[in-house]
Amino acid sequence: MKVNHKTLESGLKNPPDPEKRDKQFVYIAELRELFAIKMSPIISVDSKKKELIGNFKNNGRSWQKKPVNVKDHDFPTDAIGRAVPYGIYDTTANIGNIFLGTSCDTPRFAAESIEYWWKIEGQQTYQNAKELLILADSGGSNGYRSRGWKFNLQQKLCNQFGLKVYVCHYPPGSSKWNPIEHRLFSEISKNWQGRPLDSYETALKYIRTTKTNSGLNVKAHFVRKKYLKGEKITNQEMKKISIEKHQELTDWNYILHPSKM
Repeated sequence: MKVNHKTLESGLKNPPDPEKRDKQFVYIAELRELFAIKMSPIISVDSKKKELIGNFKNNGRSWQKKPVNVKDHDFPTDAIGRAVPYGIYDTTANIGNIFLGTSCDTPRFAAESIEYWWKIEGQQTYQNAKELLILADSGGSNGYRSRGWKFNLQQKLCNQFGLKVYVCHYPPGSSKWNPIEHRLFSEISKNWQGRPLDSYETALKYIRTTKTNSGLNVKAHFVRKKYLKGEKITNQEMKKISIEKHQELTDWNYILHPSKM
C-alpha cells in the first residue's frame, strides 16, 4: 500500500528562484538561532482557513455514540456567520493564540492581533525584549507586498511599544514550512475534525482544548470588531515607515524601527 507524496511543485505564476529560496531558508534559520541565543521572542503568524459557522459537515471522523446529522449543502446563506482565524505561534514557549474574527482577513486585523498578543502576553513573557522576530508567509494579509501590513506594524508595534521588529517572509509556495502551519493549525484541525462548528462558542472551545504531547497550549480570543477590505495607504503614510531592508532578498527580509513621526 502506498500513499500520495507531495513532491511536485505547483505551477506558481512567478516561482521563486531555487537558489534564492534556499538562501532564504538558511537566513531564517540563522536569524532564529540568533534570537534564541538572546532569548528574544520569535513568533510565526498566518491566517487559518475561513470556516462557515453552522450545522455543516466538518471533514474527518470523531468518537461519538451516534453520528451527527448536518445540512446536506454548505450554503453561506444558512450560516450563522463566518470564522476568520488569525494565528500567532510563539515558537519558544510553544504557545498559540488564535484571534477569531467575524468579518475580513485584512492587514489591519493581522497587525492588531499581534499588537493585542504583545499587550496581554508578549511583553509579560519577554519583559526586557526590545526586538521581535516575525515569520510570515509571502501572501495574504501579512504578505511582503502589502503596504497595510508594514504601515500597521509600524504604528501598532514599533511606535507604540518601542519595538524593533524583524520580519522574514517564506518564499511563495513554501508556506507549509512556516512553523504555525504544522505546529498549531494542523493540531486545531485534528481536534475539531468530524465535529460541526455550529456556533462561535463551539469553535472557540475546540481551539482552546487543542493539546499535544509536546506541551502545546492554545488560547482563543473572539474579535467582534469589523474589518473592511481595501484600506489604502498613501505615499505620505508610507514615508512614515522606518524600514531597513536586508542587503540580499530585500523583499522578503526587513526591519521596522520605532519612529516618533
